[in-house]
Amino acid sequence: MTLYIIGGVLLLFLILLALAYNSMVGIKNQAEEAFSTMDIYMKKRFDLIPNLVETVKGYATHERETLEKVIQARNQGMNSRSIEDKQASENMMTNTLKSLFAVTENYPDLKADRGFQNLQEQLENIETDIAQSRKYYNAVVKTFNTKTAMFPKSILTSLLGFKKYPYFTIENHERQNVQVKF
Repeated sequence: MTLYIIGGVLLLFLILLALAYNSMVGIKNQAEEAFSTMDIYMKKRFDLIPNLVETVKGYATHERETLEKVIQARNQGMNSRSIEDKQASENMMTNTLKSLFAVTENYPDLKADRGFQNLQEQLENIETDIAQSRKYYNAVVKTFNTKTAMFPKSILTSLLGFKKYPYFTIENHERQNVQVKF
C-alpha cells in the first residue's frame, strides 16, 4: 500500500513537472516569436532607409554627416544579433532618424517631393508597427519572467536553465522632454 502511495505521489510530481516545463517552453517560444516579429519590422525599416537617404541626398548634399550617421546606425542594427545589441542599435537608429527629419525641415522642396512623402509615410507606418511589436514582446517577456521568478516554478526554471529575457527599453536621454524653441 505504501508503495502505491509513493508511486502515486511520484507520478503526480512528474505530471506537474511536465506541465510546468511545457508551460515555460510555450511562453519562451512566444517570447522568441514576438522578438522575431519585431525583428522583421526593423528589417523593413532598414530596407527603406537607403531609399530615404538617397532622396534626401539629392536635396541636401551638404548634410553629409547626418546622412552618414543614419547609414552607420542602419548597418549597426542589421549586424546586431543579441537582444541587448539590437536594443542599443534601435535607440541609435531612432536618434539618427530624428536628426534626418530635422534636416529635411530646412528643405521645402524635399518636403513637397511626392517620393519623399511616400517614403516618410512608409517609415511612420513601420515605426508604429515596431512600437506595437515592442509592446507585445515586453508583455510576453513580463509573463515569462514572472513565471520564472514565482515559487515553486522558480526552482524548476533555475534547474532547467530558463533565464529571464530582457525587456526592450529606451535609453534615459530619450525620456527627457523635447524642448521646442521659437
